[in-house]
Amino acid sequence: MLKRFFRTRYGYSRWDGTQEIEGLDADDIMRALADDYLERGDLQQALRRLMQEGIQLPDGRRNLGLRELLERLRAQRSQLLNRYNMASGVMDDLRQKLEEIKQLEREGIERRLKEARELAEAAQAQQAEAAGGEQSAAGSDELTPEQKRRMLETIAQRKKQYLESLPRDLPGQIKALSEYDFMEEAAREKFNELLESLRQQMMQQFFQGMRQSLQSMTPEDIARLREMIRELNRMLRERQQGLNPDFDSFMEKYGEYFPGVNTLDDLIEQMQQRMAAMQALLENLSPEQRQELENLMEQLIGDDRIRVDLMELAQNLQALAPLDDYRMRFPFRGSEPLPFNEALRMMGRLQQMEGLEEQLQQARRLDDLEAIDSEKVRELLGSEEYRSLEELKALMKVLEEAGYIQRKGNRWELTARAIRKIGQKALQDIFDKLKRDGFGRHVSPFRGPGGERTDESKRYEFGDPFLLDLQKTVMNAVYRNGTGTPIRLSQEDFEVYRTEFTTQSSTVLMLDMSMSMIYNGCQQAAKKVAVALESLIRSQFPRDNLYIVGFSFVAREYKPEELIEIGRYDHSQGTNLAHGLMLARQLLSRHRGVNKQIILVTDGGPTVWYEEELGGWQFAYPPNPWAEQQALLEVQRCTREGITINTFMLEDDRWMVSFVNQMAEINRGRTFYADKNNLGEYLLIDYLNSKRKRIS
Repeated sequence: MLKRFFRTRYGYSRWDGTQEIEGLDADDIMRALADDYLERGDLQQALRRLMQEGIQLPDGRRNLGLRELLERLRAQRSQLLNRYNMASGVMDDLRQKLEEIKQLEREGIERRLKEARELAEAAQAQQAEAAGGEQSAAGSDELTPEQKRRMLETIAQRKKQYLESLPRDLPGQIKALSEYDFMEEAAREKFNELLESLRQQMMQQFFQGMRQSLQSMTPEDIARLREMIRELNRMLRERQQGLNPDFDSFMEKYGEYFPGVNTLDDLIEQMQQRMAAMQALLENLSPEQRQELENLMEQLIGDDRIRVDLMELAQNLQALAPLDDYRMRFPFRGSEPLPFNEALRMMGRLQQMEGLEEQLQQARRLDDLEAIDSEKVRELLGSEEYRSLEELKALMKVLEEAGYIQRKGNRWELTARAIRKIGQKALQDIFDKLKRDGFGRHVSPFRGPGGERTDESKRYEFGDPFLLDLQKTVMNAVYRNGTGTPIRLSQEDFEVYRTEFTTQSSTVLMLDMSMSMIYNGCQQAAKKVAVALESLIRSQFPRDNLYIVGFSFVAREYKPEELIEIGRYDHSQGTNLAHGLMLARQLLSRHRGVNKQIILVTDGGPTVWYEEELGGWQFAYPPNPWAEQQALLEVQRCTREGITINTFMLEDDRWMVSFVNQMAEINRGRTFYADKNNLGEYLLIDYLNSKRKRIS
C-alpha cells in the first residue's frame, strides 16, 4: 500500500550522450519570437531572425541558427586546413614508405654479408686446426664459405648500386622495385603490401566495393571486372541517349561493387563523388606532383584493357555531370602529412563541406531550410547541429499545430492566441525585472471593501464583507469581559479582514510615433509597454477600458489586434500632441462615472498644429508656438472633463521639461522621467497603484 505514496516519479542516470533531450515546443518559440515581432511587427522577418540566430531557452539550452551552423562548419574546415599539408604530404608519404622499404632491404643485405663473413671466418679457423687432415676441403666441388662470401659481396654490391640508381620519380621507383629481386623477405612483403594497398585505392576511386586489388585477382575475377565496366559504360551511354537502362539486372550481377546504391542516379552520384575527391587531390598538387601521381595510377592499374575501359567510364561520367565544379584548390597551411588513402577521404570531406556551406547560404538567402541535407550536417558537424537543424525545419509545423500561426494565402499570420501570448511575454518581462530590481516594493495605503483580502483587520461596520478574524474577535471579548467561560460576544467585538478595493477605470495610452522615437531607440520599449498594459487589463481588470492612440503627424486609434503589428514603418515625421489629446478625449467621453486617465509616452514636445488657411495640419521644427498652444488648449479641455494626464518623458531636454510643467500645472497630473529601459516598470506599477483607493 505504501508504494502508492512512495513510488519513484523520476529516474536518473549518468549522461552518456545517448539520452534524448526534449526539443523546442511552441511556447519556447513564441518567447523567442516576441521581442523581434514587437520591434518590427513583421512575422516573416521575426521568423527569419529566429532561423538565422537560433533560440536561447530559459534553462540555458540553445538551439543553433543558420549563422552559427555556418560558422561552425567554416571553423572545422579551417582547422583541417591549418593542420595538414596536402601539397607535399601525399607524395612525401609515399616516398617515405619507399625509403623505409629500401632501408629495410639495405639492412637485410648488410645482415646477410655479416652472417657470410662470420661463417667464412669460422670455416678458416676450422681449416687451420685440421691442416693436412682428412677433413681438409681441398679437392671438394662445393663452394667454400669464403667463396660464398665473395659471391654474396658481389651480388650485394650490384643490389646496392641498383637501389642507389633508382629513378627519382615515384612511378619509376615503383616500377624498378617491382622488377627487383629482394634479398630481405620483410622488405619484399612490405613492398608488396604497399602495391596491394595503392592498387586497391586506385580502383576504389571508381568502385567502393572493391575488396582486393587487381594484382591479387584471379584471371576469372579480372575478366568479370572488365565485363562489369563494359556493362556500366553501356548503361551510361543509354542514359545519355535518353533511354531507360536495365539497372536492376545490372545490380543483380554486380551489386557487390556498389554497396548502398538503389538507383542509377545514386550510382552515378557515388562514383562522381569519388572521382571528384581524386580530382580535387590532383588540383591541390603541383604540376610535377600531379603528373607523377597520374603516371603512378596508370602504372598501378596494369591491365591495358581495364585502363581503357576506365578512361571511357570517366568520359561518360563527365558527359552526364561535368566535374568542373570540383576543380578546386584548398589553402592548406599545416605541416602534418597525410597518406594517400587519408588524403582522398580528406578531399572528399572538404568538398562535402563546400557543398554544405552552399546549402546553408542558399537557405539563409531564400529562407528554404529544406534545401539543407540534414544527414550531411550530422556527418560533418555532429548530433547537436543535426538536432538544431531538424528543430528549425519543424518550427513552422510546431507553431501551426499549437494554434499560434495560420496561413493566409502565401503568408503566415499570427492567431489571436499568439498575440495574447506575446502580450503575456511582454508583461512577464517587465514584472520579472521588477522582481530583480526591487522596484516598487512599497506598501500601498489604500484599503477598502471588495477585492482581495489583506492581512490587516478592522472593527466590523455595517456593510463590510463579513470576512471574520476569529482570533481577534474572541480576544476582544476576553479583554472586555475578562477570563472565564463561556465567552460572550457582542457586536463591538467583531473584527473583519480588510480588503483591497479596485476601481473601474478608462484609460487611453498615447504613444508617440514620431521618427525621433526610432532614432532615440525608444520605439520598441514604448510598444512593449503598450502590449503589456493591454495584456494586464485583459487578464486582471476585464471591466476596465483601454484605448491605444498613436500620434505623429496625425493621430489614430489602434485596436488591440493592430497594436502587435505596429512597426517602425508606421512612424512618421511630427509630434501632433493636440490631435492625439483630442482623439483620446473623444474616446473617454463614451464612459460615464468612472476614473478617466490619459497615459502619455513621448520623447518630445508638440511640433504639429492646425491652420485652416494653409489647408490643415502643419509641421515645423524648431516648433511653432501654435503647436504648443493648441496642445495646451486640449489639456485644458481634458481637465474640464475630469481626465487626468500622466506623462512619461523619455527625453529631458529643457524645452520638453518646460512644456510638460505647463501641462502639469493645468491638469494636476503627474510627470515622470523614465529611461526607455525602465519605462515598463514605472508605467505598470503606477497603473496598479491607481487601481486602489482609501475608503473612509
